[in-house]
Amino acid sequence: MGALAEYPAVGIIGARQVGKTTLAGFVAERWDGLVHSFDLENPEDTARLADPMLALKGLKGLVILDEVQRFPELFPALRVLVDRRDAECRFLILGSASPSLLQQSSESLAGRIYYHRLNGLGLDEVDEVDRLWVRGGFPRSFLARSDMSSLDWRRSFIATFLERDLPQLGVTVGAARMRRFWNMLAHYHGQVWNASEFARSFGVVDTTVRHYLDRLTDTLVVRQLQPWHENISKRQVKSPKVYICDSGLTHALLNLATREEIEGHPKSGATWEGFVIEQLIRRLRAHDSECFHWRTHAGAELDFLYVTGGRRVGYEIKRTVSPKTTKSMHIAMEDLGLDRLYVIHAGEHSFPLAEKIDALSINDLARHGAD
Repeated sequence: MGALAEYPAVGIIGARQVGKTTLAGFVAERWDGLVHSFDLENPEDTARLADPMLALKGLKGLVILDEVQRFPELFPALRVLVDRRDAECRFLILGSASPSLLQQSSESLAGRIYYHRLNGLGLDEVDEVDRLWVRGGFPRSFLARSDMSSLDWRRSFIATFLERDLPQLGVTVGAARMRRFWNMLAHYHGQVWNASEFARSFGVVDTTVRHYLDRLTDTLVVRQLQPWHENISKRQVKSPKVYICDSGLTHALLNLATREEIEGHPKSGATWEGFVIEQLIRRLRAHDSECFHWRTHAGAELDFLYVTGGRRVGYEIKRTVSPKTTKSMHIAMEDLGLDRLYVIHAGEHSFPLAEKIDALSINDLARHGAD
């Protein structure tokens, strides 16, 4: 609500089925004035917007445009409407892609729109850590009556996403090929991106698989955690680490339904790492430009580096109940000049490990700040 008071247009972006429409409904209920809603998957609403300027220019109050990526011809009209000095309305725009993929909005509404990314349920909203890790943050997946029904929902989501949603966003890669790529990515979840290895598997050039990765990133289902480069003598890794944003989708792509199955899988530690990183970014309200990983070719590494306001805070993530300091942690503290380092673990208690190094329980993460 605060952003709508400051900006003529606010965009809520997030993956399909993550809860954008529900959030918009809460905003509409609390809006003091008229509310006009357009669902751009509804043929009747798209018909009403056949002439966007004619349909929207006389409206007052709050105008909600749902699944706006399906109707890119709206954006030139929106630019004119939000620039009117006598404008008596605000626009709430819901989209299932990043601003970089919604090129029309980023070009036409640059400087006029505030974007909020919605990432589904998190530890600040639910306190069932293992259930959230296993099923992920999509509300229907988390609230399903059983682990198997939750897995069935995620499988259906993946199929619909590949067969319908990606083509609607202008992604022309075939569903079967993108499914194979996404499955392969699940097995590389939490690793440094290696375009050559993926390209060999698909029999294409490096730039082609990079295009696949960027499209999944733009549609908000994959995260590329960029590398941090420090001016030190050691050779440092300069490629991003790749994660599937939702742990439930990771487990579905790996065909894992229960916590017991996940714990017995080789990717268990990596899916836990990705899950915690998403919760950490959510808790810190961190922008992508503040989040990094760090690794040297000699083997020293840091899972997550948060750089903001002149401060550097490091995080290591361990699927253990008895965290300990390592040589790599001390190297990161010294080489990166960290103000603090936290080891996030699966145990119940938080406690100091060494000077400026603390063990942080996953149960305490929802209350954690970067100080």
